[in-house]
Amino acid sequence: MTMGSRSRCDETMDAIKSYILSRNLQPGDVLPTETQLCDDIGASRSSVREAVRKLEALNIVKVEHGKGTFVGSLSLDPMVETLAFRSMISVGKNFADLQDVVEMRRFLDLGCADEVVTSLAGSEQPRLMELANAMSTTAKEGKTFLSLDIDFHMGILDALNNTIVKQMVRSLWLVHMAVLPQLGLPVSSELDRTADAHRRMLDAAMAGDVDGYREAVRDHYEPIESILKHRIQEQ
Repeated sequence: MTMGSRSRCDETMDAIKSYILSRNLQPGDVLPTETQLCDDIGASRSSVREAVRKLEALNIVKVEHGKGTFVGSLSLDPMVETLAFRSMISVGKNFADLQDVVEMRRFLDLGCADEVVTSLAGSEQPRLMELANAMSTTAKEGKTFLSLDIDFHMGILDALNNTIVKQMVRSLWLVHMAVLPQLGLPVSSELDRTADAHRRMLDAAMAGDVDGYREAVRDHYEPIESILKHRIQEQ
């Protein structure tokens, strides 16, 4: 593909995104037919088709054959795929990419601390308590608790009513979980500590203790960060 055709495609992609924005279209809303879209944005049929294919890969639009083209889910799945693949490629050579992902997860949890504690202070959270207790029980059995972990973190963030934060946290968690099996690590000997950190996060949030919440967050990530730091030093 020539530089000129890439430029036309990029311009058409921008034009379609501008069309969506200018009409305040939302995920699931229908876009014009290909012919109408060509007329509306002043682009050729080939440019529109190529632009739509690229936008579909980014979840910005969705094509349903026989039905039409719609505004996509706008999910962060493409970012997850790229980050996960990038981290997998680096495994065996270096662990820096995964370390960055784990660090970013910690940054997000710490950054949301004030809002989380404010939203949960003084409340009762039976579902989150159930998840925390289940993690402790599973840890005592020497088993990992991945699904419980993500359910807990999503539940903690529910009260914030911030879709972007939840998508980012979930996306980074998915990257982490996609790469973790490639490391060949044994089951952590600190499962109890990690499970306890989740319980302390919840207890601190309900008690309105921001400092205690942040301390528990740091303890939650310390085991995996220590493992990665050690692996990097060995390389």
